[in-house]
Amino acid sequence: MNILIVGGGGREHAIAKEIIKNPAVKKLYAAPGNGGMASICELVPLKATDVGGVVRFAREHDIDYVIVAQDDPLCLGMVDALGDEGIAAFGPCKAAAMIEGSKVFAKDLMKRYGIPTAAYETFDDYEAALNYVRASAPLPIVVKADGLALGKGVLICSTREEAEEALKTIMLDKKFGASGDKVVIEEFLTGPEVSVLAFTDGKTIKPMVSSMDHKRALDGDRGLNTGGMGTIAPNPCYTPEMAERAMKEIFLPTIDAMNREGRSFRGCLYFGLMITGDGPKVIEYNCRFGDPETQVVLPLMKSDLLTVMLATTNGTLDQTSVEFSRDAACCVILASGGYPLSYQKGYEIHGLEEAERTANVYHAGTKLNEQGHPVTSGGRVLGVTATAPGLEEAIEKAYRAAEKITFTDRHMRHDIGQRALSALRGE
Repeated sequence: MNILIVGGGGREHAIAKEIIKNPAVKKLYAAPGNGGMASICELVPLKATDVGGVVRFAREHDIDYVIVAQDDPLCLGMVDALGDEGIAAFGPCKAAAMIEGSKVFAKDLMKRYGIPTAAYETFDDYEAALNYVRASAPLPIVVKADGLALGKGVLICSTREEAEEALKTIMLDKKFGASGDKVVIEEFLTGPEVSVLAFTDGKTIKPMVSSMDHKRALDGDRGLNTGGMGTIAPNPCYTPEMAERAMKEIFLPTIDAMNREGRSFRGCLYFGLMITGDGPKVIEYNCRFGDPETQVVLPLMKSDLLTVMLATTNGTLDQTSVEFSRDAACCVILASGGYPLSYQKGYEIHGLEEAERTANVYHAGTKLNEQGHPVTSGGRVLGVTATAPGLEEAIEKAYRAAEKITFTDRHMRHDIGQRALSALRGE
């Protein structure tokens, strides 16, 4: 098979490293890919959002299967456009990708079908939203841009002044563009957060191992929200009992709801959950693999990834084994200093070979310079993932490997996994 992966981050590198293990793979392409993917993929100079360009490339290069890994092209209808040309693809159609593409749609879907989530109000008028946060909204509250915002369109507000500023940022200043034309204002839930990725073919759903993301830029969960500074798996807060409840109360009802809406979902459906005193509730859905959750989930996967992906496309997931190791994994993100705001690019990266002796190093914001050396080209540069029989050992191995990698202005958190270790100790 000739396979094309659409995207160019750490998630896509993790997917590529698993896909290439299947002997049925003849050639692997990535559009646009990154500096690390260049060693196993032929890089295609196309933007992930170039739907027409990707379809033409797939047609002209006899691509058998396209893995659309990024949210933007999914919400733009890339899977639909490929299907119109008879090209099979992994990922939901445009109508189903709406579950991430519009938070208003997702919240209304949950309300209609009784899927547990935070209480909320939606607004497309700035003055109406402003009056609500000034007079009625219980504090603290969460203000969310309706559309895609690189994982940064969620603002937690402790005061009414902060809520007013959040509305101004999203709806008037248009920090997230048209994604801020509408907002969701919802209650602030408390409890441990859990990420669960799940394969589904629209009928059967098979969850992957749970994980815990670390969104804040600085140690101690301080600083700005980012796309994710590290992850661990499995998440100790997600007990077998909680997993059973989530399947019954959230996962199966969501698949059923999407089918009833005529939006059958095939691909990877991401459930962002909060374990509250009332049980699990949905914080958000994503229509694809999470990043950096993928970088801890896939290294623990025992089943063949390509076989499972094809089963979601072909509707045969019920006949396909999806198994995971009982080991633990930890991913530490190495970022550019200044991320998620402004940062410099083009710094040469050293120590990769040494780190890769004991860990998986997933490239995200990298490219190759004229001499063929990897240099920084984004905010999140690398994800360093180690696995071990226990979480403490996985964390220690990941940090040991991460410390071998150097580049100017390198930034990382030093407490990835500490909350999970506290939970394991019952603290």
